[in-house]
Amino acid sequence: MRKQTVLLLVFLLLGSMFYPKFTQAQGSSYVVIDAKTGRILAGSGEHQLLPIASLTKIWTAVVVAEEVDLKETTKITPHASSQEGSSIYLKTGVETPIDVLLYGLMLRSGNDAAVALAEHAGGSVDGFVKLMNDKAMLMGLKNTKFQNPSGLPHEEHMSTAYDTALMLKIAMENKELETIFTTKNYNQNGLSWENKHRLVRAEPSAIAGKTGFTKAAGRTLATYFKNDKEEEVIVVTLNQSNDWNVHKQLAQSAFNQYDKVQVIKKGSYDLPGGLVIKPNNPVFILKKKNEQISHVIYLSRKEDLKNIGRWDVQINGQTIITQKVQIERNE
Repeated sequence: MRKQTVLLLVFLLLGSMFYPKFTQAQGSSYVVIDAKTGRILAGSGEHQLLPIASLTKIWTAVVVAEEVDLKETTKITPHASSQEGSSIYLKTGVETPIDVLLYGLMLRSGNDAAVALAEHAGGSVDGFVKLMNDKAMLMGLKNTKFQNPSGLPHEEHMSTAYDTALMLKIAMENKELETIFTTKNYNQNGLSWENKHRLVRAEPSAIAGKTGFTKAAGRTLATYFKNDKEEEVIVVTLNQSNDWNVHKQLAQSAFNQYDKVQVIKKGSYDLPGGLVIKPNNPVFILKKKNEQISHVIYLSRKEDLKNIGRWDVQINGQTIITQKVQIERNE
């Protein structure tokens, strides 16, 4: 006997899509994703393993925010204050709030901030790197391996454009991190920091992101875009020298070719057999006009799961978002 009953509803719509062409260096990649579903809208080499430099710090921030209270403080160690590369010039022995370190991490790309946060949240840098990798596996970053919290070169420290875009998506789902990531200028605690991400400072639709550069990785960039129609996309480029312009072009192309549509409304839906399903939240996706949307409801026959179902939204037969739903049975 089948353990699941499937209801399939299909809606047909029409349209087209175009993305700009631009020069890519050998060993480079890019991706554009729907920031709400994680669905790939465009890309080239998006699953290719490459160094991501300081885009690593996006995941460092995610792990810290999950492990500690951002209002805690930590004492800066000599190891943290002596880090090479970009710095916020931390002083050994100074008690520093975690949220201040996160602002320094994301706005100024401080390697010293990355190590201070790692030591506090993980007990040691090695302990924190293990947390980074464990959470990456748990949260669906299938092609990512971290060796440090800052993104300094290491032959085994690799990710992909797609995984990096997912990192930014996950980060922006955390309200505390969203506040930090969207800050253009930080002026508190006697500090004055300007966000290094030029588009976040200058482009109205670029609301968050992270820059990166090493000789091994080249220029790396992640940007979260949101336009006046509440359409949201994430663009990531790895080893792209013209990244500022490329990000604007890719985001605008996505906004031109995709529309935000509501595919699940909050409320009640009647199904055959006297069943009623109740989604917990409304769902919106980005779609182009010629894409076929289908809805699949999974109902379990198991007694302990009879009041819980799953609603999948699919495009061209591929599931792009899943939501749990409550099941009621009319007597």
